[in-house]
Amino acid sequence: MGDSETFLIVGAGMAGAKGAQALRDLGFDGRIALLGDEPHRPYERPPLSKGYLMGNAGFDSAYVHDEAWYVENRVDLQLGVSVRRIDRALRQVELSDNSRLDFDKLMLTTGANPRSLPVPGINADGVLYLRRVEDCDRIKQTLTDIERLVVVGAGWIGLEVTAAAREAGVAVTVVETTELPLLRVLGPEVAEVFAALHREHGVDFRFGALVSEIVTADGRATGVRLRDGTEIPADAVLIAVGVDPEVALAQQAGLRVENGILVDASLRTCDPNIVAAGDVANAFHPLLGKQIRVEHWANALNQPNTAAAAMLGRDSKYAELPYFFTDQYDLGMEYLGHVEPGGYDQVVFRGDVAAREFIAFWLAEGRVLAGMNVNIWDVTDQIKTLITSGTTVDPTILADPDTPLNELIAR
Repeated sequence: MGDSETFLIVGAGMAGAKGAQALRDLGFDGRIALLGDEPHRPYERPPLSKGYLMGNAGFDSAYVHDEAWYVENRVDLQLGVSVRRIDRALRQVELSDNSRLDFDKLMLTTGANPRSLPVPGINADGVLYLRRVEDCDRIKQTLTDIERLVVVGAGWIGLEVTAAAREAGVAVTVVETTELPLLRVLGPEVAEVFAALHREHGVDFRFGALVSEIVTADGRATGVRLRDGTEIPADAVLIAVGVDPEVALAQQAGLRVENGILVDASLRTCDPNIVAAGDVANAFHPLLGKQIRVEHWANALNQPNTAAAAMLGRDSKYAELPYFFTDQYDLGMEYLGHVEPGGYDQVVFRGDVAAREFIAFWLAEGRVLAGMNVNIWDVTDQIKTLITSGTTVDPTILADPDTPLNELIAR
């Protein structure tokens, strides 16, 4: 941990900022340069589809650190800077202004970018995406000016923006290719809960539908046309069909790329001097026994600790279970665990599903793979223990709210 070493972090989002913090916390005393192409210091992204979008919180609350932190911790924060290429042989990065920076170790936290649709009209005014704070500001302003919104995609971002739009009095139609919202993530048993929630708030779902065109007039979106010829009028269209990991730099550098940057359990790439963390990292999970890439806040928060340890030559493995949360209308939810589509054989509900106060458990051969608590709090530690212990549970007892979860673990 020589003080003459330079560690670079490319990507100044939450993962990048937490990477810099972890390096200092672990005792690294050399130079840290944190490079980001946005003009803002690192901020968290969940508020962009939750509190900040809803107007319940100011943007200042989203910053990972205040300005003074970077000065006090000697982190060279360079904003509005894009990295053009990585020279692994020389251990340098080339910036967009043709200048170069040397590094001893490199952390890639380049995140992900929203997917678009290959359809006519996609570049019209009024076609919206959500990834950066400017996108959120545009959506917030739009929701004050329009009466009708079409949301393409019924994933987390699409549904959270839908909830914000409905609470702003905007009529919303959600177009989704599958038969239910969040179907690939939650399966049909629990996805129906979210379908019912949004229907109760007046959302018009169009399931099994494909967009063939963004309808425009004078260069502005006026709705969408579906593959079957149906036209849905709108004053704006939000595209929320997922994200792609930002792997261009990794590909250029010859790193292994497959649904993100492939890394081991220590978050090391195939180059011993380069690690990756956050949305872009497709990491081997020692508990699950396979590569997974998770696009959620908890990975950006926690993975950098492991990546920083790897940069310092320490033995550390990232074994945290995937975690995410959402707030839609009066529903608050936390999800812990990981289930592939079709990778479970039973869903067990504990509590009152109709009242939306319950826990759902996904099981395979009697073992809990994941749990989701809806409007029930302070149970994630118990759910985590159920998952990591590999305990075989009796579904009937698991469904009984009078049996404490701790008792199931003890069995």
